Amino acid sequence: MREKTEKFVVTFRTTAGAIAMERACHAADVPGRLIPVPRSITAGCGMCWAAPPEARAEVEELIVHERLDVDGLYAILL
Repeated sequence: MREKTEKFVVTFRTTAGAIAMERACHAADVPGRLIPVPRSITAGCGMCWAAPPEARAEVEELIVHERLDVDGLYAILL
């Protein structure tokens, strides 16, 4: 079994919001990837952005700068 590690997770109300986050992160070279939302969290579209915890400030800054539509921000073990 794989060891769980802490991740910073961003959830979205819509799939369009998730795709916009993915595009913005790739363009800004921000680490992370889209994954299915973990069972411990609920989100409208079923997709979330998972990034290493050390990238939290960078991700939050990008969300504000790009005015991305997010549902929630979480620090969880995955």
